[in-house]
Amino acid sequence: MFNLFRENTKIALDSIRGQKLRTTLTVFIISLGVWALVGILAAVAVLENSIANSFAGMGANTFSISRYDNSNRVGRQNDAESRENPIITYPQAKAFQDRFTFPGAKTSLSFTAAGNAEVKYADKKSDPEITVVGADEYFLPNSGLEITSGRNFTNFDITNNNYVCVIGADFEKGILKDVNPIGQTISVRGARFKVIGVLKARGSTFGNRQDLNLFIPIQIARSMFTAANIDYTIKVSLTNQDFLEGAVGEATLAMRRIRKLSPTADTNFGIERSDELLENMRSQTDTLGAAAWVIGVITVFGSSVALMNIMLVSVTERTREIGVRKSLGAKKTIIAMQFFTETLVICFFGGLMGLILGLLTGYGVSLLFNMAFPMPWLATIAALGTVIIVTIVSGLLPAVKAAKLDPVEALRYE
Repeated sequence: MFNLFRENTKIALDSIRGQKLRTTLTVFIISLGVWALVGILAAVAVLENSIANSFAGMGANTFSISRYDNSNRVGRQNDAESRENPIITYPQAKAFQDRFTFPGAKTSLSFTAAGNAEVKYADKKSDPEITVVGADEYFLPNSGLEITSGRNFTNFDITNNNYVCVIGADFEKGILKDVNPIGQTISVRGARFKVIGVLKARGSTFGNRQDLNLFIPIQIARSMFTAANIDYTIKVSLTNQDFLEGAVGEATLAMRRIRKLSPTADTNFGIERSDELLENMRSQTDTLGAAAWVIGVITVFGSSVALMNIMLVSVTERTREIGVRKSLGAKKTIIAMQFFTETLVICFFGGLMGLILGLLTGYGVSLLFNMAFPMPWLATIAALGTVIIVTIVSGLLPAVKAAKLDPVEALRYE
């Protein structure tokens, strides 16, 4: 059986070399379909992996209160709901933290103090691209941020305004390279901070580098960065996920009272639940995945028709060859296998080319957005399945037609 397959493969390769133009076009069409399918699925895998990593530590028991509910603002720019909400001021955020006493809840306050700060260490200085965040002791765990070395802020650090900081992982690749960052002193705007913790690397999400963040106590950040209209964010984590619905409802009422909203007034702030936000983002990637399948199926259908046509033409052109082989004792199964193997070889080359181009596309997306590139096994399996389906659909009819040719009539064919 193996010898027969090897012989058929050799004949198929000889036939392909004799029809270079048609074969090249067919391989290109097949690879285009596989490329569209694998490329989009690989890109979606990159996005899903980045999103999953961003939310992995947060779990499904957290929610945040901010100026807007960004998960519901997409596509509503011209809607009444796109009205401008007032910022959440520090007195409002602090009042919420003091009043919200839901059982098992831990509330953190934070704000982005600067997005392009320069950090100095000894005689080194970073590029002005550091994001400085003012936060309290609950912010890191509520945000799903893990510390790989050192420690988090304590209540003593926050209440006593200690000049300590937690840094992102990329600091160890920059100004703190080749030194143990814990205990080192860095400076921002002339203020000197002692490094007490280093965060686990998170990579980037949609081009946003998350490992260049510097976290300092919130009151110190407020004294150093005094821009007008600073908008604060409130994050709440619960020990029991089952109480999330009730906690969100109570938090909404508490914030409405702090904002002094009447019972009939619309809520002018946003509450985002981590589980709903993650589900919403995954639904967007699912849409991209569905689009990939539709594009792939349409393109693969076209390549199947093209391949079937080229194989039917090949059968017609090689009618006399088939007659000679049959007259020498070749059985119908052998003739059928010869043309089916030829179809398989063409599909293999097209599928391999499409798979390589698709993986390169996914890898290119990961480099473009500075994300990790997970191996897209679903895309690889989809490529393999595509090759098998195209081979069966396109090769069966020409193979059967070749096998049914009458040897006498085939020898007379000119």
